[in-house]
Amino acid sequence: MTENLCRRMGLPMPKLWLIPDPSPNAFATGRNPKNGSVAVTAGLLQILNDYELEGVIAHELGHIRNRDILVSSIAATIATAITFVARMAIFFPGGRDEEGRSPWAGLLMLFLAPIAALLIQMAISRTREFGADAAAAKYTGTPHGLISALRKLEAWSKRVPMDAMPAHEHMFIVKPFSGGGLMKLFSTHPPTAERIARLEQLRFAL
Repeated sequence: MTENLCRRMGLPMPKLWLIPDPSPNAFATGRNPKNGSVAVTAGLLQILNDYELEGVIAHELGHIRNRDILVSSIAATIATAITFVARMAIFFPGGRDEEGRSPWAGLLMLFLAPIAALLIQMAISRTREFGADAAAAKYTGTPHGLISALRKLEAWSKRVPMDAMPAHEHMFIVKPFSGGGLMKLFSTHPPTAERIARLEQLRFAL
């Protein structure tokens, strides 16, 4: 299955890993196709059929093909740089006359800059998820396998939470941690319902 998908996508065969975790999930690593890896959990193999599994593997290969891991690293670096510059602006404001300047302005900037940087980083991550979904639909020839898989994964990930660190949640095909309301703005993944809706629209383009 993976070899066939790699041929269609013009990718070298990635390293494959099995994670002994009952929660169903998958992720890809590698900053370029030559050192790509795809990992799936034992729980994923237990609940998905071959049709659904193909959609998930294609999604992860889509991340590798689109160099999303590299893009995420660059976004994280930029976010860190924005935070650093904001802090330096507070401690080293430059040679301008600071009379009349409210001290709260600097504190507000110090507080808001990291939040703005994080929001941008998370928005980029959500966009890359949509791109990997589209790649899966394109190279499997249908969005239905991934749609069915996402529905199962959404339900099972709530029943069997994955033992993973929040800092790693961007790596997985579905977010292994729950959150709603304003927390969606800080999520690495779009809502599963929105991903499914976009995939359903793609069937008319395939």
